[in-house]
Amino acid sequence: MSKPLSRVLLPAVSLAAACALPALALDYPKTQTVEQQDDYHGTVVQDPYRWLEQDVRESAEVAAWVEAQNKVTFGYLDDLPGRETIEQRLTALWDFERYSTPRRYGDFYFYSRNDGLQNQAVLYRSREPGVDPQVVLDPNGWSQDGTVALAEVSVSPDGRYVAYGIQDGGSDWRTWRVKDLGSGKVLDDELRWIKFSHASWAADGSGFYYSRYPEPAEGEQFQSLNTDMAVYFHRVGTAQDQDRQVYARPDHPDWGFNAEVSHSGRYLFINTWIGTDDRYRVEVIDLEDEAGRVTVLEDAFRADFSLIEVVDHTALFRSTLDAPRGRIVSYDLRQGAGGTWREVVPQQEPVLQGASLVGDKLVLDYLQDAHSKVSIHSLQGKTLREVALPGLGTVSGFASAPDDPVTYYSFSSLNRPATVYRYHVDSGKSEVALAPELAFNPDDFVVKQVFYSSADGTRVPMFIAHRKGLKLDGSNPTLLYGYGGFNISLTPTFSVTRLAWMDLGGVYAQANLRGGGEYGEAWHRAGTKLQKQNVFDDFIAAAEYLEAEKYTSPEHLGIYGGSNGGLLVGAVVNQRPDLFAAAIPAVGVMDMLRFQRFTAGRFWVDDYGSSDNPEEFKALYAYSPYHNIQKGGDYPAVLVTTADTDDRVVPGHSFKYIARLQDAQSGDEPVLIRIQTRAGHGAGKPTSMLIREYADMWAFMAAHLGLTIGASD
Repeated sequence: MSKPLSRVLLPAVSLAAACALPALALDYPKTQTVEQQDDYHGTVVQDPYRWLEQDVRESAEVAAWVEAQNKVTFGYLDDLPGRETIEQRLTALWDFERYSTPRRYGDFYFYSRNDGLQNQAVLYRSREPGVDPQVVLDPNGWSQDGTVALAEVSVSPDGRYVAYGIQDGGSDWRTWRVKDLGSGKVLDDELRWIKFSHASWAADGSGFYYSRYPEPAEGEQFQSLNTDMAVYFHRVGTAQDQDRQVYARPDHPDWGFNAEVSHSGRYLFINTWIGTDDRYRVEVIDLEDEAGRVTVLEDAFRADFSLIEVVDHTALFRSTLDAPRGRIVSYDLRQGAGGTWREVVPQQEPVLQGASLVGDKLVLDYLQDAHSKVSIHSLQGKTLREVALPGLGTVSGFASAPDDPVTYYSFSSLNRPATVYRYHVDSGKSEVALAPELAFNPDDFVVKQVFYSSADGTRVPMFIAHRKGLKLDGSNPTLLYGYGGFNISLTPTFSVTRLAWMDLGGVYAQANLRGGGEYGEAWHRAGTKLQKQNVFDDFIAAAEYLEAEKYTSPEHLGIYGGSNGGLLVGAVVNQRPDLFAAAIPAVGVMDMLRFQRFTAGRFWVDDYGSSDNPEEFKALYAYSPYHNIQKGGDYPAVLVTTADTDDRVVPGHSFKYIARLQDAQSGDEPVLIRIQTRAGHGAGKPTSMLIREYADMWAFMAAHLGLTIGASD
C-alpha cells in the first residue's frame, strides 16, 4: 500500500529562489565538423555533424562527446536553485496507487498496480479486482536500476499461461517469455527479435501467434532498418527455432503484420501495414481449414480496419472506409474473397476512437472536441444509451469477452488520476471499483477547454489547467505542450508531471494541433507532408492566444514536446524564437532529410513525406529543425533530451541539432542536451529515473520562466 505521506495534503512550498539562474559561464564541448555535402535534386546541403549519427555503443568519439555534453548539462542543472525541492515535490505527488483496467481470463481478473514509487508496475490477478490479489509478474526484481520493464502481456483464454514481452533499457526490441500460472514457473520459452507486435493466443491455449523480424547483423540492432517481418505460431514449451511460419510476403519486405485470433478461436485475421497510417490490407485464415488458405477481405491499403469480434461468421470492424471519422462495418466471412462490406453503425459527428463487444452489445468510444464520449449500441446498430462520464476527460478500457455482462473502464482528466469503474452493460450502471487515495485535492485545480484561430482561420481546441484563483495579468509561468502528428489525439488525461507543474504554480496548456486525430482523417491529413507547416502555425497561434488572453507573456512561456512533438518544438523555436523564453524538445526528429534511413524511420514517410521525393524534399528542408538553425541567432533557453538506447528516434537527431545550435547561439541563454543512459524513446522508464528527469526539466523551465511561488493548500 502507499506510504502515509500520500494520505495528507502537502504544505505550501516557496520556490522564490527558483528564478535565480546559476552564475555559470557555460563552456560547451568543442564539436568537430566534417566535410559532408549531399545533393538533393540539385540542392547541395551541408551536414557537418554527420559523424554524430554513429551509435554511441560503437563509436568511442561519440561516447566521449556524450560524456562531455552531460558534464556541462548536469553541472548546470544540479546548480539550479529549487531543483531539489521540485524533486521532493514530484516524489510526494507520485506516491499513490495506480491501476490498469482489469480484464477477465478464466476465473481471474488480470491488471497491473503500482503502489506509488515502485520503478515498474506489478501484474496481479484476483477473482475480484483489488481483493486478495496474487502477484503474477513483478519486474522490479529484474534489474538493479529498474530499467528492465514489463512491456506487453497476453494471457491465454483460460488464464493458465501469461506470455509477456520484456523491454531492456528502453529499446523497442522485446524478448518474450511464458509463465505457467498452474505451476508458478517461468518456462524455458524465449522469443527474440520481436518489435511492434503483440501475442494472440489460440483458443485452446496451446500457443500464440506473433510477428517478428530477422535477427539484425552484429552491432546494427539499434540503427538498421526494420524489414522482412513475418507471422509465426509459437507452441508453448518449444524453442523459437521450431516456430511455424504462418504468413510472410518476401516480395514486399517493407510490409508489417498484425495477427489476431477471434474469440471463438476459429479465425486468424492478418492486418498488413506499410507505415504509420491506419491503412490496412485485411486477410483471414479459417483455422479449421487444414490447407490454411488465406482469404483476402480487403486488398487495397485504403482505410483503417480494426477487428472487434466475429459473431456467427460475421466479422465486425471499426473502419474509416468511406467514413473519415469512423464507423462500424461487417463482413460475412462465408462470402469468401470479393464480398461486400455492410454498414452497422454509420459515421457520427464525433470521431470513433475505439470499439468493443461486451455483453453482446457494441461499446463505442468517441472523441468529441478531443474529449471522451461513450455510447452503447445493439448488434444491429441501434443506439441504446450513453455512458454517463464524470466530466471532461479521457476513457479507456471496456475490454471483455463478447458474452460478459460486466466490464471495466478507466476515467481520468488533467487534474484527476485514473479511477477504475465497473460497468454493467445491460443496466448501464457504473460504480467505482478502484480509486486512488491522493496527496492533493483535484478540486483545487481548474480544467477548461478553449478554442482559438490559427493563421489560416482554422478553429483549434486547447485544454488549459491551473490552480484555482489564477490572476490573468500576463505574468504566469506557462508550459505549452503539443504533438500534431500520426493521427494521435491529445486528450485531457492525467500525468503526475503535469500536475506537479500546476501544483508548483504554473499553467499547463495542451493544444490539439492539426496532424492529430481529434477531428478525423481530414484533420490528420491537414498536418502532414506538404501541409506540415499548419502544425507549426497552430502551435504558434496557441502561444499567441495564451499571451493575448493574459495567461502569460513571452518571457514566461515555455514549450515542450516529445518525438514528433520534439520536431514541433525545434521547428517553432527556429521560426519564432521571440515568442518563448524556454523550450524542451524531447527525443525529437530533427533531421528531416535522413530520418527514413534508421530503424523505424521509414514508416514515418506516411506523415512526413521523404527527401527522396523532389517536392516533399522542399517542404522538409524548409522546416527541418537541424537545417534551419541560423548562425548568430538569438535563441531562447533550450534543453534537448534524448537517450543513448533510443532505437526509434535515434539520438543522432538530437546530437546533430544541439551541436549546430551551440555553434549558432549568439544570445545569453543556455542551449544544452541531457542524454539519459539505459533509456530509450520513453516507454519502460523506471519511476526513479522519471522523477529525476522531470525534476531537471521543470527546474530548467522554472528558472527561465520566472516561476517563483509554489502551491498553497
